[in-house]
Amino acid sequence: MQFDTWLIFLATALGLSLSPGPNGLLALTHGALHGHRRTLFTIAGGAFGFTAVIALSLFGIGALILASLFWLTVLKWLGGAYLVWLGIQVWRAPPVVVQIDASTQRRRTGSSLFRQGALSALTNPKGLLFFVAFLPQFIDPRRSLLAQFAVMAGTFALTEVLTEFTLAAAAHRIRPWLARVGRRFNRACGGVFIAIGVALPLRA
Repeated sequence: MQFDTWLIFLATALGLSLSPGPNGLLALTHGALHGHRRTLFTIAGGAFGFTAVIALSLFGIGALILASLFWLTVLKWLGGAYLVWLGIQVWRAPPVVVQIDASTQRRRTGSSLFRQGALSALTNPKGLLFFVAFLPQFIDPRRSLLAQFAVMAGTFALTEVLTEFTLAAAAHRIRPWLARVGRRFNRACGGVFIAIGVALPLRA
């Protein structure tokens, strides 16, 4: 991956990590419940899950590209349309609410937190669909798919870890803020998805 393409990928991954999603919400909830240090288990599980989903998406796309480069162009435009649609859904979504009740406050083991983070990433069907839409925008069919996987998965996982750890560490301050400006936050994130969906397929 060329350095300028990687910078675009990094900026996009950061924007996506900040957008509302099940793993970010889980990190926020666990940060409020268990503290940011123990939530590292949750975050590590999510990073593992995302890496697996990226691998499944990217190598599936790679097999399709081997059949015909035409499908890469098709995937880019279909992916862009999906990201625009997803942006509209996020724009219209109600504010994120973090609910903490007595049943969720029991202390969990590190392995339990890790498993919960991993399952949140692995069992969300929208995650696989999202990466199938997102990754083709950055694939270079002339370069090694394995090397591109290492760069993309590593960059996204690190971005997600840093973002979720920040959410967990600031959970008690972010929760009331989300309740206050959650709808505007969703519109900003939805605008990011829409911009990505429109701009990325137009790149050469």
